[in-house]
Amino acid sequence: MINKWKGKNEEGSTTDLISAFWDIMPTLAEITAANFNTTINGVSFLSTLLGNSNQKEHDYLYWEFHELGGRQAIRQGNWKLIRYNVSKGEKYQLYNLEADPGETNDLADQNKELVLELAKILESSRTASEVFKF
Repeated sequence: MINKWKGKNEEGSTTDLISAFWDIMPTLAEITAANFNTTINGVSFLSTLLGNSNQKEHDYLYWEFHELGGRQAIRQGNWKLIRYNVSKGEKYQLYNLEADPGETNDLADQNKELVLELAKILESSRTASEVFKF
């Protein structure tokens, strides 16, 4: 994301804050002081935009796609757990994004406990859909 907000944030500044599209609405609501009562998983990143150090962060991010048999992923810190072809029961893949941003070295077999821990979070984060099934 690229941002320019004259007088509010420092030109050329960068951040490594992990965020997602669903963080945009809470951020805009906080900027405009809008009454935003809808419960979503988004986290306002206004503190980061303003260069403050008190930014609230996600415990994890979860997403899924229903195409190609279903795909699920969760990111927690530097770890990303992925499952392709959910409908066929494909096994999980695990990547350390700090060491392997291109996701070329699957570490699932070497980190079975972490895979189980992240898979549990992934499964509890999912809301089944009558429209989008896999």
